[in-house]
Amino acid sequence: MLKLQIGQIVEFYSNSCCVVSEGKEFKCKIQGRINLVVGDLVEIELSSVSNSSEGLVIKRLDRITALYKSKEKVKKPIAANISHIGILVTKNPKTNLEFIDKWITISKIASIEPFIIFNKIDLLPNGAFREDQKIYERLGIKTFQISAKLFINVDELKIYLSKRTTIFVGNSGSGKSTLTSAITGKEILSKALSNNQGVHTTSVSTLYHTDQMKIIDSPGVRDIGIDHLKPKEIILGFPEIINYSLNCAFPNCSHQADAGCEVMAALKNGDIEESRYNNFIFLSNREINE
Repeated sequence: MLKLQIGQIVEFYSNSCCVVSEGKEFKCKIQGRINLVVGDLVEIELSSVSNSSEGLVIKRLDRITALYKSKEKVKKPIAANISHIGILVTKNPKTNLEFIDKWITISKIASIEPFIIFNKIDLLPNGAFREDQKIYERLGIKTFQISAKLFINVDELKIYLSKRTTIFVGNSGSGKSTLTSAITGKEILSKALSNNQGVHTTSVSTLYHTDQMKIIDSPGVRDIGIDHLKPKEIILGFPEIINYSLNCAFPNCSHQADAGCEVMAALKNGDIEESRYNNFIFLSNREINE
């Protein structure tokens, strides 16, 4: 009788995957058309050959969480069973606040906890990130200032990531691979961009295990489409706007030029950050335009 085990996908290819189960890696083919991504928990059927490292994925277990990208309103999962999303922010290349707010929104909708990593502080004067940091700390979002290259404050970040499964997102050159290497101790191969914009990985999505945590490194999440999201979902990424909108005079308030809009009043009073409001309107209207 063939042996069945539960494992987790740590690398996924077009028609096969690598699964870790009971401390051992198995190269697995996939039975049928099971929709799988890195991070999925699966049931595998092991080869009858003694000491074989091969198997067959026969079933995917229910996902606790899933991260999706979309194109033309079609959703496609890219990673599963993530607990936290780390948003990397740098001055060069510049990360705009729209990118941060977009990823906070994606995280909240997926029931994944977002946090922000201000990277490359070794290249900047003290306090360079402080104003942006205050915006998000006021919202209760955890933030870190680090240098992944020089290991500054990386130990503090590692403590936060303990017992969690995290995926890092950021623009090309923000240091995702360098940070993953610093945390896991594993070399992440990168390829320098010809126009000096930084580095990007070209490998398949990979889940790295350490004794304390799991880190997913995926080349497909530098930026992802959100055209499948509705305005009523996008507002979930802006809890301060939700709070004030509850007191708007009309339930269908667009929070722009409507009479009796408490969101606009809060914006005028400085209770809602202008950048956050602008990004909420932009993301909501983009869904409508697309």
